[in-house]
Amino acid sequence: MTKLSVNINKIATLRNARGGNVPNLLQVATDLQRFGAQGITIHPRPDERHIRYQDARDLKPIVYTEFNIEGNPQHNFIDLVLETKPTQVTLVPDAIGAITSSAGWDTVKNQAYLKEVIAEFQRHNIRTSIFVDPVLAMIEGAKATGTDRIELYTEAFAHEYSLGNHKGIEAYVKAAELANELELGINAGHDLSLDNIQFFKQNIPGLLEVSIGHALISEALYLGLDNVVNMYLNKLK
Repeated sequence: MTKLSVNINKIATLRNARGGNVPNLLQVATDLQRFGAQGITIHPRPDERHIRYQDARDLKPIVYTEFNIEGNPQHNFIDLVLETKPTQVTLVPDAIGAITSSAGWDTVKNQAYLKEVIAEFQRHNIRTSIFVDPVLAMIEGAKATGTDRIELYTEAFAHEYSLGNHKGIEAYVKAAELANELELGINAGHDLSLDNIQFFKQNIPGLLEVSIGHALISEALYLGLDNVVNMYLNKLK
């Protein structure tokens, strides 16, 4: 079964909009795990516009499933990860001020840098994953960095699927097949939803984990967190 890690950035966005502690991020993380989520994901950005660095510290003793911290490995981010020691760190090449992630790493151009950062995290027994587009050269480049896993950037698939084009999965299937051959673990995320997650899961061999936030939280506004988490779990069996 593919694991579901819930990205709670949007909960932090709601909290920060009012300046208080409602909704309570720690309580939501606790409840999501109680409802069946198998991991909690956060993506702190340098401006801390949603998840704050302190949130990572506060969540550490709360998350008893898998704790995944995503972000661009700049100095402050690296320090935070080494301090909190999550289960997994997912490296994402976000530009400063980016609204959301928009591309995977060029694992060839940035190979030396990624190799150095990944080795540092692995020395502290933190599993590493690299955010990549479904491009075979980038999968091969990821292998050369020494990373444990890749996270397939699924926006292109989700867009094509919404247009009724199921062939948009093909590049992801080929990328996953190569990753399996190279013994890289496979995660996936970005714009996955109840509409497309089952199709994606059924077609991607060796899919270990999906990280879903925006769609899940939006769907939960209508369906309730307990219901929507279990709907995902049922589709991922």
